[in-house]
Amino acid sequence: MNLAIKRLAHAAPVIGVGLLLSISTAQAQKTYTVETGRTTVTLADSFISALKSLDVTPGTISPTELKDGRVNFPITGGAIDLETGRGQLLHSGGLTLTAGKTEVKLQSFIIDSTGSEPVITGLVVEDGTLVGRVSLFKIHYPGGITLPLKPNHGVLKRDDLGLSLTATAASALNAAFHVTALSAGVDIGTADVDSILAW
Repeated sequence: MNLAIKRLAHAAPVIGVGLLLSISTAQAQKTYTVETGRTTVTLADSFISALKSLDVTPGTISPTELKDGRVNFPITGGAIDLETGRGQLLHSGGLTLTAGKTEVKLQSFIIDSTGSEPVITGLVVEDGTLVGRVSLFKIHYPGGITLPLKPNHGVLKRDDLGLSLTATAASALNAAFHVTALSAGVDIGTADVDSILAW
């Protein structure tokens, strides 16, 4: 046996162990970093009508755009566990709600499925004063959720997620605009989420 063959014979077990460890690590990984993406919300006609009846005008915080009742929020980061569906998706942009001299900003949204029920939280700013991070919208999965989640070439899509106003958000908005019309469970619309993973 020549020297090259001897070296290969000695190296083979090491290479084999390394390959097995690599495969094991790949199979064990279930939590992925979210690099980018976009969440698009189609606002319910009833919600838009409710805002009009209260003389509240919706607007956006860059880079969010509002067109034909649809708003988009770029995903800036986060992480998702494919086995459990638990994760957080961070967004830039936001919404403004204005009535007279009162302006409420809802921004830096986080889709959060790490708790007992999935929600969207956001930073609330009222007339320039930071109120804090508030649970704004409950998320309702259409027909439940099938686990584990299965990305397609590193893209994880979740469409037609129902959104409704939380009691906390309704109370905060009623207080800000001096109304009583908003309540928990008000239909906000539906969300389509396209997140790109560090695959």
